[in-house]
Amino acid sequence: MGLNEALAAKRGVVLERWFQAVLATYPEETARFLAGGADPFANPVGHTVREGLGRLYDRFVADVPTSELSAAIDGIVRIRAVQEFAPSAAVGFVYTLRKILREELADAALDPAGQAVLENGVDRLALVAFDVYMQCREKIFEIRVREIRESQLLAARFG
Repeated sequence: MGLNEALAAKRGVVLERWFQAVLATYPEETARFLAGGADPFANPVGHTVREGLGRLYDRFVADVPTSELSAAIDGIVRIRAVQEFAPSAAVGFVYTLRKILREELADAALDPAGQAVLENGVDRLALVAFDVYMQCREKIFEIRVREIRESQLLAARFG
């Protein structure tokens, strides 16, 4: 069995383990809420994370261009940037994929070239996640600066 076939065969198991690993980065009560229900209206964060991981995994397996990886990871990282995770924690969930893949594909007996493809793919994914995180944080700071300026202008005008 080739690498792509092995990744496709393990998709469901890998995604569930990866979702659980992401949930483990939240406080227990929050994780329980995020895990419950896939309704995008009742649980938008849990839905976004679960769906985003699926899209991200599929693009990871397909070895798509960086722009497509950015689009797939954007929703997850945007949430984590707003929640003010430390940068390492915000994008660290990507590295859990490496451990999960090693464990789930242990029986596939990947050759060194296949293992290198996986390792490089996870590293690439982490770099893309960090870029997206930094773009989100920059936007948040721009909004904060704009709000401060506007409040100072209003205070000077009416204060």
